[in-house]
Parts: sequence; structure tokens; C-alpha cells
Amino acid sequence: MFDRPESGERAVLVHINLYRGQEDLNELKELAKSAGAEVVYVLTGSRKYPDAKYFIGSGKLQELKTVIEETEADLVLFNHVLTPSQERNLEAALEFRVVDRNGLILDIFALRAKSYDGKLQVELAQLNHLSSRLTRGWTHLDRQKGGIGMRGTGETQLEDDRRQVSARIKLVQSRLEKVVKQRHQGRARRKRSEIPGLSLVGYTNAGKSTLFNSLTGADIYAADQLFATLDPTLRRFKLPNAAEVVLADTVGFIRHLPHELVAAFKSTLQEATEADLLLHIIDANDEYRAETIAEVNRVLKEIGADTNPQLEVFNKIDLLDNFVPHIDRNEQGVPIRVWVSAKTGAGMDLLLRALAEIFSATKITRLCHLLPSQGDVRAKLFSVANIMQEDFTEQGGWDLLVEIDQQFMGVLGGVNVEEIIEQ
Repeated sequence: MFDRPESGERAVLVHINLYRGQEDLNELKELAKSAGAEVVYVLTGSRKYPDAKYFIGSGKLQELKTVIEETEADLVLFNHVLTPSQERNLEAALEFRVVDRNGLILDIFALRAKSYDGKLQVELAQLNHLSSRLTRGWTHLDRQKGGIGMRGTGETQLEDDRRQVSARIKLVQSRLEKVVKQRHQGRARRKRSEIPGLSLVGYTNAGKSTLFNSLTGADIYAADQLFATLDPTLRRFKLPNAAEVVLADTVGFIRHLPHELVAAFKSTLQEATEADLLLHIIDANDEYRAETIAEVNRVLKEIGADTNPQLEVFNKIDLLDNFVPHIDRNEQGVPIRVWVSAKTGAGMDLLLRALAEIFSATKITRLCHLLPSQGDVRAKLFSVANIMQEDFTEQGGWDLLVEIDQQFMGVLGGVNVEEIIEQ
């Protein structure tokens, strides 16, 4: 076939406008920059639908060959998701390395992952991506193993490769399951210690890490690039009302985030699914912020976090003209949106005040009457509420004075909490 270059710094970008929808070209440029590539040419075009064999047409394919020769590029980056056969056909026709949008994002994630579980999650995503592309670049996949002790129907090299990838996927998954269990135990301990959990979510490069550092005094890496930080970080800090909370910084989202990445990073994103409050960080200066908000909410729905309470934080207001930090409230006076600049610190005091209001407003103190048969409800109350006092009843049940968040006032352990509470 051809030799794959070890370097991949000079890149030709291919961006095709499809009438049924398209990706953002500027976002592809930012992705290429984040991967360490130097963009030497951008090839654009328009089609009603992708070509089944090459994604691009024969004329555009010939144009791409000429561009590669003239620019002396190292690789071609497509701003689209290519099928395994399209990727293979392009590499065969061009005799050149081709990477699609998903492959580029996976490469950036591999570059950014530093922690043990982060590397595991990236490897799992890469293996799942590779499993459908094992025929790329190979010339020996149809050869049968032979020799003494190896006669018979034999095994193709491709089957051997698939078996090894499958075995590695199972090994990585088993290791990730242990990480998930450890994270779950950590969250359970925080629940028992009655420390609320906050999780930063938002589009990549919205300023989550900068805001995280501003709130907690941490020093995690923050840069003006996509996926600057990948591994989750947790820190405790105190609100103005002296309440202590745990804040988690999660991976940023992006348009059409590859499904295999969402699946692989569920252990990381679990911090968002079990958070008491999501801080949705939004770039106030982004002209496409409505689309990015919708994309973040789509991913939250995919991981089961779409019903969690949200506080929108519009960041980077220092880039707007004459904009003053403030809090937006709903009809009940509850904060729903805060306008801040994590970089300059403007409005950060308002964000802390809003958080203090939210967590003080949601706590209520009630007396619960439990029957002897409701031990499971009692155990659940101990896990989600602050038990201020407990007394045994003559019937063998319990009277508990609890401080409980209003979000748990629905069905708890199959019992409507309001039915066991003395109003």
C-alpha cells in the first residue's frame, strides 16, 4: 500500500458543503490547531450528498491530489465522518494518509489524556473506532497461516487482528468498570457527608477550566484551544453562606461528538449525571451560542443528565461592549443565569451568591414517620438527607427529623416522601 508518515503537522483540510447539513469549517481549523497541525490549504466544495466511494467526486479527488503535491502536506483532514470503505478508498487513490473528523477528535483526546482512567477511556474509544477499520493500509489480510501444526482452514490475518482488538477492548472495559466503581464509591461518600456536588458542563473552549480555577483556587491547565483539559478534576470550596460544595470539571462537548467518545467517557461524565446542580458554561461572545447550547443539552440527554437542575453561566462578557455582570432570575426569584468573566473576575461574586441562594433555598427541615417495614426508605433518607434526630416509635418504626433537598420530595424507595412527612 504505502508508508504512513510519522509526522502529521502539515495538513490539507477538506470541507464539503452538503445541502442536508454541514460541519463548521472554523471548528475544523481549531481542531487541527489543537492536534498540532499546520493548515497549508483548505479545499472546499458543494454536493447534494456524499459520493459513496470517495465522499468527494472524481474531479475534486483529482484536485486534492494536485493540492497534496503542491503543498507537500503530511496528511488530509476531512471535516466529515467517513465510512471505513470511503477512508480506505481515499487512501488507496491518493496514496496518502487520510483522517476523518472522528479520527481527528480521537487523536486530540489521546494527546490530552493524562490520568489513568482518561487514557483508558481514550484507548477504548480508539479501539472501537479501529475495529471497523482494520482493513486500512494492509496488504496481507487475505493470507492464510500455514506450516506444520497450522494446516487446515487456517485463520486470516484480519481475523487475528479482530480477535486481538476484541480481547483488548474487553480488558480495557474491565479496567474501566473498576474505575467507575471507585468513582461511584467516592460520590456515595460525598452524599453521606451531605456535600452537594456541582458539575461544570459546556461546549469546549467556553472557559470551564478558567472558571473552575477562579472558583476553587486550583491551577489546572487552561488554554484558548479545543479540549485543553480532558481529565476530570474535583475540588471542594465554600460558598458565602459557609456551605461546602464539590465542583467537578468535565470534558468539553463539541458538535456531533463521536458516539464512541460519549460511550467511552460515560464514567467521566457520570459526575454530571449525579450532580446536584449543573453549571452550564456558555461563551457569551459566541455568535453561534444558541447552537452550542442545544448541542450540550443533546449530549446531556444522551448520558441521562438532561433532567438535572441547571444554572447557566454566560462567560467571557469582557469581550462584549459595555456589558455589566448581573443575575437573571425566574418568576419565583430563583437565579437561572449569571453573566461573568472568569478571566477578569467580573461577576464571580454574583455567581457565588447565586449558588448560595440556590442551595440554601432547596433545603427544608421536616419530621418523617416510618413504619417498621420501611427500613429501605430509612436507609435511602440516610444517603440523601441530613438526619438531625432519630427516635424509635412504640410500633418499632422511626421518627426522623431530616434536612432534605426539595429535589428528593418525590418518590423515594417506592414511597411518596410527602406521605411520610408531618406537614
